[in-house]
Amino acid sequence: MELTKFGHACVRLERDGRRLVIDPGGLTAEDALAGADGVLITHEHFDHFSPEKLAAALAANPALEVWTNESVARAFDGDPSRVHVVGEGDAFTANGFEVRAYGRWHAELHPDIPRVPNVGFLIDESVFHPGDALTVPDVPVTTLLIPVHGPWSRVADLIDWVREVKPEQSVGVHDGALNSLGATMLGNFLGTEGPAPTGAPYTQLTPGQTLRPRGRRGTPS
Repeated sequence: MELTKFGHACVRLERDGRRLVIDPGGLTAEDALAGADGVLITHEHFDHFSPEKLAAALAANPALEVWTNESVARAFDGDPSRVHVVGEGDAFTANGFEVRAYGRWHAELHPDIPRVPNVGFLIDESVFHPGDALTVPDVPVTTLLIPVHGPWSRVADLIDWVREVKPEQSVGVHDGALNSLGATMLGNFLGTEGPAPTGAPYTQLTPGQTLRPRGRRGTPS
């Protein structure tokens, strides 16, 4: 499997010629969906979900299918035979990738601000994209995507979350509002060498950069 970082929270997974894209939102480059037949959307916020972009991709590619929560599915006029509603506890196959859904709600921004539904996705028992929540799957995770920056997050919570999940490696996402200095500063806290080590090596990808995630535990990468 190869993981390619796109803008902000969006990544693309590719294996055996199949492409699965997660959270191609309003801060994501237009080419993120190129060649993809599967899309996962964690929640409805604009930086994770663009109704116009997704509708255009569905119209351009008759093979494309989407898996997301009910709130997102209601937010755009998608073909119900190609837009699948999933929630916590569901397991399904998306364009050849085995996916399990975890979590129910977006992290709290403030008590005065209503929370929206959010579902995280564990792909092929190895890569976990949490969306905007610090959900802890009940199974081992090898590659954890960390939402490193947002109005709801603080570095202390991220460190404790990585320690609880215990991944073999972590990769930063949700960084579209950070400049390079901010990304470096947060990265210094989120790996094995920081003042409060997380226990997992940390990688910060730039848009378009690719890495090969480690496979499920007990298998080669």
